[in-house]
Amino acid sequence: MPPTILLSCESISKSYGVKPLFADLSIGLAEGDHVGLVGPNGSGKSTLLKIMAGLEEPDEGTRSMRRQLRIGYVPQDPSFDGTHTIEEVLAQVLIDEGHDPHDHSSRTAAALSLGEFPATDQSTATLSGGWKKRLAIVRSLMLEPDVLLMDEPTNHLDVEGILWLERLLRAEARAFLVVSHDRRFLEAVTSRMIELNRSYPTGVFEAKGNYSDFLEQRDAALHAQANYEASLANRVRREVEWLRRGPKARTTKAKSRIDSAGRLIEELNSADARKDQGTAGINFTSSGRRSKQLVEATQLCKSLGGRPIVKNLDLLLGPGQRLGLLGPNGSGKSTVLKLIAGTLKPDAGTIVRADKLRVVTFEQHRESLNQSSSLRRSLAPHGDSVVYQDRSVHLVSWAKRFLFRPEQLDLPVSRLSGGEQARLLIARLMLQPADLLILDEPTNDLDIPTLDVLEDSLLEFPGALMLVTHDRWLLDRVSTMLLALDGTGQTEWFADYAQWESAQERKAAEQTRASSRPSKASRTEVESTPKAKRTGLSYREQKEWAKMEQRILQAEETIAACQAAVEDPAVASDAVALQERSAALDAARTAAERLYNRWTELEGKQTESAGQPQS
Repeated sequence: MPPTILLSCESISKSYGVKPLFADLSIGLAEGDHVGLVGPNGSGKSTLLKIMAGLEEPDEGTRSMRRQLRIGYVPQDPSFDGTHTIEEVLAQVLIDEGHDPHDHSSRTAAALSLGEFPATDQSTATLSGGWKKRLAIVRSLMLEPDVLLMDEPTNHLDVEGILWLERLLRAEARAFLVVSHDRRFLEAVTSRMIELNRSYPTGVFEAKGNYSDFLEQRDAALHAQANYEASLANRVRREVEWLRRGPKARTTKAKSRIDSAGRLIEELNSADARKDQGTAGINFTSSGRRSKQLVEATQLCKSLGGRPIVKNLDLLLGPGQRLGLLGPNGSGKSTVLKLIAGTLKPDAGTIVRADKLRVVTFEQHRESLNQSSSLRRSLAPHGDSVVYQDRSVHLVSWAKRFLFRPEQLDLPVSRLSGGEQARLLIARLMLQPADLLILDEPTNDLDIPTLDVLEDSLLEFPGALMLVTHDRWLLDRVSTMLLALDGTGQTEWFADYAQWESAQERKAAEQTRASSRPSKASRTEVESTPKAKRTGLSYREQKEWAKMEQRILQAEETIAACQAAVEDPAVASDAVALQERSAALDAARTAAERLYNRWTELEGKQTESAGQPQS
């Protein structure tokens, strides 16, 4: 029996002005669907998500959904009233949805536990972009949606936050559709992939499986499409030759062939038009310096606001070395980049740079872009051409290389999308010969085709590179070494991302060995078992185990609060309120039961592993 369709769009079209985003598009979400949505910038991914969420109307076509379907929507850039705390924001959601005020404390406590917020009374105005994104995700999940729609949920999350989101989606979400350019994230959470792209005959390509499966199926489909188009071109060439010879007798058969030739030519022209999209032409310019040593830092120390960022860091960079930085938000990655670039002075230690070292920096927040300036002046400040690799390139050709259309040149920078501003900044950096490239979150807002081109360019760059990015796929492919910061000043070197991940697993195992099981719960007694070496758990399971005690205790507190609400004499005669509170109590007990079952499952894995001989 096929799964029940929860939400669908049939034959929808959407245009902005004269620019069509998509046409005659049909898409559906069924129970248990875990779907990733990708496509080039401007293909209409965010607009499609808003149409599915009911926030926008299509120009044509229909949107259908199951009766009483609950939809959660997480926008790309969530905003909050800065006068409220995290807890107040979550409580307000329950008020807006008309939930019983007496249930707010238990539901809010569960949501706060889910988000793993370090301080629930913190004002949302002081939250980083990553914690705002967490809050937006938890705010959507606390209403238990049947379908969750998320637009770039990994933007602004650090690696730890992305891993948290991966665990959350596997455990909490029933069905979801996520727009993302994070390829490793898509690999981990999806069971179906959809690509919006006008290069396909129908404007869309679907594949079952995760991101790797999607790439394989797409390559096969594109190969078959290329073969068909080559065959079509040959047929058109033969028909054009026949038409030029001019059949003398305009018989019915000849007229039919003429009509058929016209259709073939139109089909080939349509296929050629779909191809005319291209990708950004990214190629950073090296200065050609032959020095073996570009930057040497010795015993580097830096603190900000009394908090140590790095302690006694030694670092050596030469041509061809590509250093990736890892660490949670706020651990000081951008600070290290500024120290090496020379825009920030260390508290102690020395930094020796090669004579006349040329450093080119991509800043995370794009401060160097004048938002009121036109795209024309931002690309070419001094005329209608730029000098790239010692040759003059006309402005229109230079703009086209970065997928800007001539009619965009007089737009102010503020009117450009996030991806377009990122491409603009890259275009400016490419004009500057560099010995050392310093890139702070260059991948934000870039689509996957542009990310592929950026990766290739960085791999070919002969100078030195320092890279901060939450895109683990790019970090793993580009970096020749990794430096991990822990936020307390400690640093550690790794050869690649896999080695760093293994180190996190070992640390998590050490933490779990040091942890103790929760005490006997008020409702369910957890059977005691001897402590075992916890090498049988994956890294994600070990992280989950480390926080299980706190989650169980919070679940017990929630049960106690719900029990007190049920026993409140003020609602003894109110049947409706009593029913709602009893339902909340049942839900709290079910949640606690799920945690205890999960605890037993994890404990079993550890005990089983401990009984096996070590290799």
